[in-house]
Amino acid sequence: MPSLQRPVSARVSAVPVGWRPSQEVRYPRAESLAAAAGREVEDEATWASLLRSPAPLRGLRLQGLDLRRDRELLLSRDDLGGIVVLGGRLDEQVEDHLRAHGAIVFPADHRAPVDPYRARLYTPQELYAGLAEDGYDATVDARAYRWFEDATVRHDAYVTALRAIHDDAMSDALTALVQGRRVVGVMGGHALRRGTDEFAAAALLGHRVAEAGSLVVTGGGPGAMEAANLGAWACDEVVLADALHAVARVPDFAPDIAAWVLPALEARSRSGDVPQLRSLGIPTWYYGHEPPNAFAQLVAKFFSNALREDLLLAHSRDGLVVLPGAAGTVQEVLQMATRLYYEVDLVDRPLPPVVLVGRHHWTDHLPVWPLLQALGRGRRMGGALQLVDTVDEAAALVADTVCPQAPLPDPRRPVGVASVVGNAPAREDPP
Repeated sequence: MPSLQRPVSARVSAVPVGWRPSQEVRYPRAESLAAAAGREVEDEATWASLLRSPAPLRGLRLQGLDLRRDRELLLSRDDLGGIVVLGGRLDEQVEDHLRAHGAIVFPADHRAPVDPYRARLYTPQELYAGLAEDGYDATVDARAYRWFEDATVRHDAYVTALRAIHDDAMSDALTALVQGRRVVGVMGGHALRRGTDEFAAAALLGHRVAEAGSLVVTGGGPGAMEAANLGAWACDEVVLADALHAVARVPDFAPDIAAWVLPALEARSRSGDVPQLRSLGIPTWYYGHEPPNAFAQLVAKFFSNALREDLLLAHSRDGLVVLPGAAGTVQEVLQMATRLYYEVDLVDRPLPPVVLVGRHHWTDHLPVWPLLQALGRGRRMGGALQLVDTVDEAAALVADTVCPQAPLPDPRRPVGVASVVGNAPAREDPP
């Protein structure tokens, strides 16, 4: 066997590298985007019902609850093995009783700027509380970013665990919120300036998609993301025009985030919110230079950008519109292309459309379109790809079916994984 006697380098180092057709391995993703009833208990009413029922409590996950309420009922129970208590409030006697009967208690951390165990999404008003009085640096959003960035805790195992728990809880709440809704993602660059025709066009896109009954989901930041959230939030074109005019006086979020956010918060306050949920943002503290926009009605904000990106694309299950952007937007396009290229889970229905807006941008300036076409050649993915020039064309491709819109959830009520005992009323004192 003379070939085995020659070194590998002599055989292949000068061989031209190219693509050869081969049989690909097909495999399903281990991904669940459905909220299923389970062991997680996230509101006091459900917990009180469980305590009063004869059903065993073993194995429950109690998230952010005040266990000092109904404490006598809890102290009378001994079927507590495998219960995991995630944050919340409890006194020494309750904690000792839980531990003595096999429960695991994860303590809260009063130094954390966010509740790692919260069971609901944020509102922009929560993230920007105190902005007008004390400036951006005093807000929850800014303090959470500093906590994330602080080198003294970046490699602290406990803080890392708390951030991971926070993101898992946020993922649960997000999954429960979008379940049963028609969801269309809109992506694009953060550099798009208020007051431009392009910003107004992106807002009109969000408005058209929301009017057709879809929940508009963006990366939750400035630029094209803010424009799409603004348009989706606006209940009609009069409100849309007023909001565009109001925010145009501060075109960019740099160098003054507070000056950029305040006109948006004021515009929302003047017009009031529509009763339906039409607009959602999924930003990240990983990009601390990108503050969340104030037009997303609810905000799922993550410490992990990788998780945030994946969920943003996974939940855009009824279509994705990509406006012009730079490296971050290209990354999202290619991540979605990877999903479509290997898609094996949607064999009974068409793949969701992926619509790139701006022929010149995506074919000449950043030639992503030819690459997508090459990847989609001969695959189901090819039929899902669209390239258009206007937001009208894009809206028609992803919003051609009118759907009923679901009501906006009570921001005080947890919207995480379905409770184990039906629907409970909203709690009166949000943590």
